[in-house]
Amino acid sequence: MGFETLNRLAKEKHPFLFLSDFHGETVKVYPLDELHKEDIEFQIKHNFKYLEHSHRLKKLPVSFANYKAKFEQVIENIKSGNTYILNLTQPTQIETSLSLNEIYTLANADYKLRYKDEFVCFSPEKFVQIQGNKIATFPMKGTIDASIPNAKEKILADEKEMAEHIMVVDLLRNDLSIVAKNVKVEKFRYIDEINTGEKKLLQVSSHISGDLKENWQEHLGDILKALLPAGSISGTPKKSTVELIEQIEGYERGFFTGVFGVFDGKNFDSGVMIRFIEKTHDGYMYKSGGGVTLDSNAFAEYQEMLDKIYLP
Repeated sequence: MGFETLNRLAKEKHPFLFLSDFHGETVKVYPLDELHKEDIEFQIKHNFKYLEHSHRLKKLPVSFANYKAKFEQVIENIKSGNTYILNLTQPTQIETSLSLNEIYTLANADYKLRYKDEFVCFSPEKFVQIQGNKIATFPMKGTIDASIPNAKEKILADEKEMAEHIMVVDLLRNDLSIVAKNVKVEKFRYIDEINTGEKKLLQVSSHISGDLKENWQEHLGDILKALLPAGSISGTPKKSTVELIEQIEGYERGFFTGVFGVFDGKNFDSGVMIRFIEKTHDGYMYKSGGGVTLDSNAFAEYQEMLDKIYLP
């Protein structure tokens, strides 16, 4: 099964769940009328009611020295012109008494997926939505602790954050132009508040849209293939940056920072698989990270990576 299966099912107006790894190389497709046979749960629920819980994850992260060495490799490649922004991620071992099923049930998020007893994600970030013949993407880039005085004003005025966000918006605008016409930025740098349980974070997003052909369903697989890997969690220029990610990060992302989505027979909605816990032989691994640019500070980026390790 692959992107061709998505083309066929969407052309037939047959609802399905799909998920892809980071590279768009491993693609899983499940018709919704057969999903009951699988040990898979998903939920796409915008404007959900936040339900409080008290569970906290114990973090056993890589050392700052280890992270800083990888960070400095990124900076050297930026100086050499090989990348302008690279999303640097790392796996953090966590300890929790919860099963993946329980984590899935407790987590508050727009996009939730539990894939068998292998991984769970609870993502706040949309990938692409298609309604009618309009395709939209919503890159999320820039995070700040909401408790910081004037947090919203600070992050919107931060030149480093602005430059990073502009690069990602430009990348995704170009990506959408591969598959759509009349691509434009509908809304630039707006704020979403995310409750992590331990604290509240403000995250900066933008809204980019374009027009698809009337028969886009017949090409849905091709559209998704053209857009992967997701620009907001890779970097720019995409091809060379993805190659650097493989060299520098030192681990396999797998389905982390891939995407999952649902075609309901008419429209399509999908999320980027961030906020991601994987079950491994060494226990639970929580994969997280953030965008690095020439103006980035190593300790601040390390702290952001840790701030993103939470059960919302």
